[in-house]
Amino acid sequence: MTVPDTSGQLAEQLLRLTRRLNRAQKRYLDPVGITPAQSRLLRSVAHCEEPPRMADLAERLEVVPRAVTTLVDALEANGAVRRVPDPSNRRVIRIELTEQGRETLRAMREARRAAVEEILSPLTAEQRDLLGGLLGELMRGQLPRHP
Repeated sequence: MTVPDTSGQLAEQLLRLTRRLNRAQKRYLDPVGITPAQSRLLRSVAHCEEPPRMADLAERLEVVPRAVTTLVDALEANGAVRRVPDPSNRRVIRIELTEQGRETLRAMREARRAAVEEILSPLTAEQRDLLGGLLGELMRGQLPRHP
């Protein structure tokens, strides 16, 4: 008798659910005029106490600096962010959220809520609480980041 590979099954379920959530999120973000990658960058800028440097964003998003440049270019073209010189070092450029960016963040939050609701709709409130607790436990136990 073979033992079922529950870890493999769980990994596959998590991957499939992640892909499903990403597809739903993309569908809901399309009308906002923003990609999931742009939304991650915009949320990162919004969570910083001061306008971040491009290198800070690359590190925070775990991407190469060139990817941040492309995302900032697109968000700047949409009016969601602007590049501003660092007051203490004019060679450093920081990324600042604009009022249009704040409006986009509000629309993104609604889009994300709708995408998550679509995925979680089969679950009861108790099941959602349980899932949230389990996912929180997994996130707390994640491996440390390596440079």
